[in-house]
Amino acid sequence: MTTDIFARIEHSRTADEVVHQIEILVLEGILRVGDRLPGERELAKQFHVSRPILREALKVLESRGLLNTQHGGGTFVADVIGQVFTRPVMELIGRHQKATLDYLEYRREVEGVTVEFAARRATEADKALLTRIIGAMKAAHQKDDFEEEATIDVEFHSAIGECAHNIILLHTLRSCYRLLAEGVFYNRAMVYNLPGAREKLLEQHVAIYDAVMAGNPDSGRRAAQAHIDFVARAMMDAERSGDWERVSQLRLQQRAPDLSGASTKARMKQPEAAD
Repeated sequence: MTTDIFARIEHSRTADEVVHQIEILVLEGILRVGDRLPGERELAKQFHVSRPILREALKVLESRGLLNTQHGGGTFVADVIGQVFTRPVMELIGRHQKATLDYLEYRREVEGVTVEFAARRATEADKALLTRIIGAMKAAHQKDDFEEEATIDVEFHSAIGECAHNIILLHTLRSCYRLLAEGVFYNRAMVYNLPGAREKLLEQHVAIYDAVMAGNPDSGRRAAQAHIDFVARAMMDAERSGDWERVSQLRLQQRAPDLSGASTKARMKQPEAAD
């Protein structure tokens, strides 16, 4: 993590000022889950506050569940996203197909708005980050690396959320993508393995990227919604194909003994060759 995101406190130099600045960095998504803060000496220097004041601020942030301090291991941004959906709720969602359909319906509408906002609000720095991500996505696609491509997929959508510059959208989308990355809703490998799906997904991500880069909110919304529509159809096709394969395997397994017996009987009925 770069260390130049913490601004020097110029005025009162109190723990409240430090707390406020770190809270804003977490809220804006600049500090992300698992990010490690600089050491106490370095962080106090950057804020230009005493170490007792810094310790007080970190203690407050930890009590609010925003930071975790590991004895001898440093201070980290807490898993504030995971707390949106508790483990029992995640497991409950994963057991019911309706939740998956509702998830895709929700993403279709929310991501349409998100890309629309991103097309209007993305800064040059936002666009530079998106360009890096789309380049990495194309490289992973060329390598035929599913795991890397799937990881970058989530990173791309998260970055679009950042470009929208709406704090509520940012954190609700991150919680949704967490569920996606952990395979709560569906097996993404099944979708990626459908013929032509990987090429279509890349094409759709590029269309979203192009709309944001061009500052075209209408095209962005349409591209985002078309992307989710495709994912929903592909997921259903993948499930049907999986069911077909499962049924076919069961038929083969069930009939194998009969076919083997029929083959043996056929051989026994064949007349012996003449000497």
